[in-house]
Amino acid sequence: MNKLIIPLVYLIATLINNDTGLPNKYITSQGQVTFFSYTSVENIEAKNNQVLSVIDFSNNEIAISMLMNAFVFKKALMQEHFNESYIESDLYPKATFEGTIVDFDATNTSVQTKMIKGKLTIREITKEIEIKVKIEHIENTYILSGDFELTVKDFEIKIPSILAPNISKTIAVQFQFKYQPYDS
Repeated sequence: MNKLIIPLVYLIATLINNDTGLPNKYITSQGQVTFFSYTSVENIEAKNNQVLSVIDFSNNEIAISMLMNAFVFKKALMQEHFNESYIESDLYPKATFEGTIVDFDATNTSVQTKMIKGKLTIREITKEIEIKVKIEHIENTYILSGDFELTVKDFEIKIPSILAPNISKTIAVQFQFKYQPYDS
C-alpha cells in the first residue's frame, strides 16, 4: 500500500501542473497583422504574414515579434515611404509585444474573450496597452484574434506638416495568430 502512495502523489502533482494534457507552449511563425489608416487622398493599408508569437499557458504569457519591413502594401511607393520615412525600419527593424492573458483558462474549450495586458515597443518606444482578444481552441490549435488602435504621436512617427491634415492620427490594427504546440 505504501509503495502505491508515492507514485499516486507524483501522478496527482503532474495532473495538477498540466491538467489539460496539452503542451504548455504554443507557437506561430505566420501570424497576421494588418493596419489601416484613413487619409482624405488615399487610404493606407498593409499586411504582415510573417509575425512570430509564443504563448506559454503555464503562466499565460505571450510574446510577439515582427519585422516592420515585412508589411506589404498595394503600392510599392507606399511601402517605401513607410519603411524609409515613417517607421525607419533600417534603424528600428522590429516591433515587439510582451504581455499576459488575464484570467485565461486553458481547460475551457469554448470561445473565450479575454484581455491581454502588456508592453508594445515600436521604434524603441514602449507603451503599456490592453487589448481585447478572442481565443478559440480548435482541436490541437489556438486561434487568437482581435483589434486595437494606435496613436501615431505615441511612437513619435513624424508626418510632414504638408501631409498632416490629410493623414489620420490613429491607426487601426487587426491581428490573427494560429498557434501550434511547441516541443522544446
